[in-house]
Amino acid sequence: MKGKVASFTPFPLEVEKDKTYYWCACGLSKKQPFCDGSHKGTDFSPVAWTAPRDQVAFFCGCKQSGKAPLCDGTHSNLPKDEA
Repeated sequence: MKGKVASFTPFPLEVEKDKTYYWCACGLSKKQPFCDGSHKGTDFSPVAWTAPRDQVAFFCGCKQSGKAPLCDGTHSNLPKDEA
């Protein structure tokens, strides 16, 4: 089961080494790409991801990535009426 498309592009964000981020898997969060609890009442849960180093991480916005929570380019193949 995949979440609702929140964006047809990834969210590039600076992350800190060893910090854990909670990626929104449902697509309903108002604080994309991170969880704000909007999944409550659904079968979705946030995905925890710990940054391996200080870097810019590209978090998936389409919620269809095979490498969640990071972008794998899947958004490039989605019909734009998915949103």
